[in-house]
Amino acid sequence: MLDVIGLSPLDLRVYGALVDSRSMTTAELAAELGLSRQRLSQVLRGLTSKHLVIRAPGKPVRFTAVAPDVGLGALVLLKEQELESARLVANRFQDRHRHAVGRQASDLIEVVRGSEAIARRADQIMRSARHEVRFVDKPPYAKAPATLHPAERDLLGAGVRFRGVYDRGALELHDLYADLEAGLLLGEEARVTAEAPLKMIVADHHLALVPLHSNAPTVEIALVVHPSTLLDALGALFQNLWRHSLPLCLPGSAHSAHNALSTEDSRLLALLTTGLPDRSIAKQLGLSYRTFQRRLRELMDFLGAQTRFQAGLQAAARGWVTVPVPQPPPPTAGRTPAGPSA
Repeated sequence: MLDVIGLSPLDLRVYGALVDSRSMTTAELAAELGLSRQRLSQVLRGLTSKHLVIRAPGKPVRFTAVAPDVGLGALVLLKEQELESARLVANRFQDRHRHAVGRQASDLIEVVRGSEAIARRADQIMRSARHEVRFVDKPPYAKAPATLHPAERDLLGAGVRFRGVYDRGALELHDLYADLEAGLLLGEEARVTAEAPLKMIVADHHLALVPLHSNAPTVEIALVVHPSTLLDALGALFQNLWRHSLPLCLPGSAHSAHNALSTEDSRLLALLTTGLPDRSIAKQLGLSYRTFQRRLRELMDFLGAQTRFQAGLQAAARGWVTVPVPQPPPPTAGRTPAGPSA
């Protein structure tokens, strides 16, 4: 334990014996501790140089321990001074590192131009994940979605978790069967929000991809974000969106209605809960608008509902629609959460 101040276990044995006896000769110490005279002499010289032992004059030579609060206290104080000096040096290097990072901030943001290059970089970033890919899906796109992304298919098969928040408007641009349901069947976890602030892909905690402009018709410039406060902020934004979004309960998802409804009605109910317009739902299901209205009426009758609101309540009551309960953010340090009013 005291090796931090330069004392070995043997040093402590010899010093402890002198503390207990106050004064002993080399022969007495050697007999007491079972040490050779040569080895003991080496230890005593070291303890004397550290001002823990005093050699008393006279014959035979006797050794006395310096009071621990004086001898050991001085060594502890010296070590504290050395640690403080080391801390100051570390702080100076940290300041230099901070300045260097500031000068090289461009290394934390990589600019990718052109839809083909962006699509390739998105594939690379997803495939770099070893634990989880998080994404927010909304227009515009570097490459229009048609089928499940090959990287997602491969990574889900390798056990990488995928969590996605879809902007409601993005659902109309994805193929219901070849893209959305295909991902859910392989294990993708999907939720829907009315309006996402931006699109992003985040691979583990080391890379993210975001478009430079969210309102452009296509993605022509994107930013790759490396570990930084900005990357942390994107991760926090995703988590907030995830917490407040509704599960996409299409067949194949963990929140689907299982066998309670037909597959067609499960799809219809899932798309209704997203808030998509009726004509968009009919298009996704491959139905004419008139057929969609008939199917919707039949579903509402099955649920015993006169309005869509009642249908939603009935579906939630039967566990066919899952509504996540948002978890409150952790309290700010130093503040106590307010209790109920008296």
